[in-house]
Amino acid sequence: MNQSNKTPKTSFIKSLGRNLREMKAFRKSLYLAFLFTVIAAILSSVAPSKLSDLADEISKSLTVDFEEMGKLSQEIGLNLQSENPQDLQYDGKVISLDDQKSYMNILSELKENNISLVERDELSEDQQAMLLDSYKKFPQSIINIVEPSLDMDAVWSIVKLLIVIYIGSFAFSYIHGLIMAEVTNDYAKQLRSDVSDKINKLPLNYFDTNQIGDILSRMINDVDQVSFNLGDSLGTIVSSTALLMGSVVMMFSTNWMLALIAILSSLFGFLFTGIIIGKSQKYFRTRQKVLGEINGHTEEIISGIEVVKIYNAKEETEEKFDELNNNLFSSSVKSKFLSNMLQPLMNFIGNFGYLAVSIAGAIFVSKGYISFGVIVAFMTYVRLFTNPLSRIAQALSALQASAAASDRVFEFMDEVELSDESHLTNYLDPHDVEGEIEFKDVVFQYPSNDQPTIKGFSAKALPGQKIAIVGPTGAGKSTMVNLLMKFYEISQGDILIDGNSIHTISRENIHDLFTMILQDTWLFHGSVRENIVYNMKDVSDDELMTLLDFIGLTHFVKTLPEGLDTIIKSNDSVSAGQRQLLTIARGMLKDAPFLILDEATSNVDTRTEEVIQEAMDKLMYGKTSFIIAHRLSTIVNADLILVMKDGNIIEQGTHKELLAQKGFYADLYNSQFSLN
Repeated sequence: MNQSNKTPKTSFIKSLGRNLREMKAFRKSLYLAFLFTVIAAILSSVAPSKLSDLADEISKSLTVDFEEMGKLSQEIGLNLQSENPQDLQYDGKVISLDDQKSYMNILSELKENNISLVERDELSEDQQAMLLDSYKKFPQSIINIVEPSLDMDAVWSIVKLLIVIYIGSFAFSYIHGLIMAEVTNDYAKQLRSDVSDKINKLPLNYFDTNQIGDILSRMINDVDQVSFNLGDSLGTIVSSTALLMGSVVMMFSTNWMLALIAILSSLFGFLFTGIIIGKSQKYFRTRQKVLGEINGHTEEIISGIEVVKIYNAKEETEEKFDELNNNLFSSSVKSKFLSNMLQPLMNFIGNFGYLAVSIAGAIFVSKGYISFGVIVAFMTYVRLFTNPLSRIAQALSALQASAAASDRVFEFMDEVELSDESHLTNYLDPHDVEGEIEFKDVVFQYPSNDQPTIKGFSAKALPGQKIAIVGPTGAGKSTMVNLLMKFYEISQGDILIDGNSIHTISRENIHDLFTMILQDTWLFHGSVRENIVYNMKDVSDDELMTLLDFIGLTHFVKTLPEGLDTIIKSNDSVSAGQRQLLTIARGMLKDAPFLILDEATSNVDTRTEEVIQEAMDKLMYGKTSFIIAHRLSTIVNADLILVMKDGNIIEQGTHKELLAQKGFYADLYNSQFSLN
């Protein structure tokens, strides 16, 4: 079985866009989640400005209020210069005339020593020490007015607002997380359902040309990768973008100079992020592709482990696995290395931003351009600005893996399907079908072949006839059955069922008309009863036991520990012949007007074959039957034998008639008894 070599080459943006389109059923929930995360981001952006107010309020209690001192000095000066100086009422407090004079004398001494309250930041250490000593000499009434004090009412007002902001931000973020978790799981469920539905819509040719393990990898690993990363990443990107924009707006509204410094110091991180994403995306795609190849290789080896052991192919299979494993390791290391560079890069940018803001902020405070609270706010804003960048970088890294996985899922979803048959209204009731089938100049060519496999095939089966189809390997026997079951669409010609063209009947209707027992047995993990009554309802135990007696399975079932309720697997203490009998029992339970046996007795011994053949003769009574057989001894009693070679009928007739012709059939039949 060859695996498709197609590799998804969809761009990261297109993959993300496709996922968003596929999530249209969840748009309302997504919009609501995004709204909540934006509100949470806005609240987080507003909080630093309130922290700045809180810092400024606290800083007032740590330093002398020189601004208030200047106002007070002006009031006292005017009062002392008036014609009738008197005690001064200021801010609800009384300052005596003597205290006023004493205060002004101290200020005069400071002025004589060139100490200015306005330019106090430029004073020498000695001058600052003199200013502090002078402050200690101030009258108590003056000190009560200008000494540092903490306005607890203002502090508590800001603290309460901050608590509300932080609680609100947490609540909206929490609700956003709940919604996104539900959306993510629902989307994964939808993807799995879509993939499952797609499997039933694909032609058999797809499964003939692709490894089953790779298909399973797309359905399980890739879907899990999409659901695991996509939901969280989308929410992270939206919330981080909102927080990023909010912090930028608040930074500029607080101080445009520091805002420019903080942003410019972090801006070049975007450039490196884009470069890294472009480099790593191809490795994510390769990783998912090789993972599918490993699953396909492993599935093939495990299913054929007996052959591997018989032919001592351990080294060969290990070499192939090691090659694929090394490819997976290489692509995983490269993709992870590049994507993991994003986080330390953004941390470096964040730290660089802290440093730039700290240096510039210190200079601006010393110049009196900003207050200490502005620096506190900007230290928080730098974190709010760089953290979203870091989280966006992480989300983009996760989205890369999700995009690579979704490419493979959507590549599978975009495969060409079987033709739509919703317009077909012709329905054949299985109970009313007479049983006539006619092939009229049927031509069929596999998509991957240059020449037709079936070339102008024509034959007619009358109601109740047993039709045997024989011929060498590759003659087209199984292909004819697949065309009859409409597993493949015929290229030219027609097949008529009771005079109704197969083109006018849906596949589901055709499948209801046929019981098909194949050479390849299939048992699923379940009880004996479940395997026999597969997709059939209202089957009693009495009916089952009668059927088991009919085909000789009663002894086998009675030896099982729980009888019909015993859980079995296709490879769990069940021989090839017993598996064949169980699948035959399943087919015999279905009441359909047509029967197809494709080497159905190839895995049973001669004695069991005789028992089954007798049961088959009873089963085929009144049904139009098609038997594909290599052991020609099993079809000597067929009503009509069609001999195929190179995709066409070269002989037809009964067993005796074909032997009498001494042609190709006679040679095939007699070769069974030849010793040479």
